[in-house]
Amino acid sequence: MTDHGPGTAPLDPRGNAEDLAHFVAASPSSYHAVRQTARRLEAAGFVRQHETEDFDGGPGGRYVVRDGAIVAWYTPAAATPDQGFRIVGAHTDSPTFKVKPQSSIDRFGWHQIGVEVYGGALLNSWLDRELCLAGRLSVRADDGRIEEKLVATGPVARIPQLAIHLDRSANEGLTLDRQNHVQPVWGAGDPPSDVLGYLAAHEVNGETIDPGSVTGYEIVLADTQEGRLFGQNHEFLASGRLDNLSSVHAGLEALVRASDGEAARDETLVLAAFDHEEIGSSSRSGAAGPILDDVLVRIAAARGGGPAEYRRALAGSVCLSADAGHLVHPNYPGHHDPVNQPKPGSGPLLKINANQRYATDAVGAAIWARACESAGVGYQEFVSNNDVPCGSTIGPITATRLGIRTIDVGLGLLSMHSAREMCHVEDLWALGRALEGFYRND
Repeated sequence: MTDHGPGTAPLDPRGNAEDLAHFVAASPSSYHAVRQTARRLEAAGFVRQHETEDFDGGPGGRYVVRDGAIVAWYTPAAATPDQGFRIVGAHTDSPTFKVKPQSSIDRFGWHQIGVEVYGGALLNSWLDRELCLAGRLSVRADDGRIEEKLVATGPVARIPQLAIHLDRSANEGLTLDRQNHVQPVWGAGDPPSDVLGYLAAHEVNGETIDPGSVTGYEIVLADTQEGRLFGQNHEFLASGRLDNLSSVHAGLEALVRASDGEAARDETLVLAAFDHEEIGSSSRSGAAGPILDDVLVRIAAARGGGPAEYRRALAGSVCLSADAGHLVHPNYPGHHDPVNQPKPGSGPLLKINANQRYATDAVGAAIWARACESAGVGYQEFVSNNDVPCGSTIGPITATRLGIRTIDVGLGLLSMHSAREMCHVEDLWALGRALEGFYRND
């Protein structure tokens, strides 16, 4: 599979889908997704801005990294201290399992890994898959400093399902106990297992890590099967973590293309990819935390603006909250609204909810329609069945925290929160074009 690089992914839908699959495969955790995003930004000329240093207010592309979140922006030469921001928001995390402390377990001759459920995973979809371990280690250096090391293994673990012979009622309704039924197997026999020691040998840059120097870790499981096209005309993409690396990838490519030369207008273009959306966003790197406000106020200050100019900039800003949504499931049509029924290949979703679980309002809907029209793509409206509770996104959180007009949009999926989700490649392509149209504001 070819990595087409930042902003240069081919405009045909299949090539774009293959590039997303490559991006997802390289992003088994939120920390790896941030690293991949940063690498593509740097290849496009963006420069890392460290939060402990003064921000550069000059024109050009920059980004900051905070744990599993990344915020990138392009400041055009015409930007003024009170000029607004055009923001695409997404998130880097996906439902999974997170490794517990004291994670090495040995039972009945099997080596297992102690995990807890992260987010609203479809637990049954994780059974009988070859899984890797990925995330970050905090390592104490010889001089006493704490360094962050990313690690990622190959296929090493599996959550085995109980055989039908031992549970004759399994096909009548499978119930998984979160404590006892989802601990993965990763070895057998002697010597006893050592999860931390194994992880220390898998630093992504090939460095040697002393397991005794590891003082903390955040490690998740990820499906190791790469994304692939399928269907009678190869019109579908199946992959893990489409919710929501599909939006991170689309926003990244759109930002790079829209910031190319004279294409950028006087508004600062921003991509905010947060962590921890799947568990409520309440963290220093989540949308409910201060990261976006911190970055925006410092951008305004670097351009010479004070509090008043910053508030004027926010009043003139717009945010697209890009997150995955639902296509009508052909086997379960009754779970969807009987009138608004998004179909595969008919464009990305405009997500609407009367109770503000999505932040879209009438003005925001018009902004989205204009972005899609300028990009030459269609879109579909999504609203939940009244009897089926509606999920939420970073959209209402961003609107509440900053007062920015926010619009909820996204890619339509089947099997959302499964270990392996699916989408239509035309919808994926159209989402990227619509986000670019939003950035360009033609």
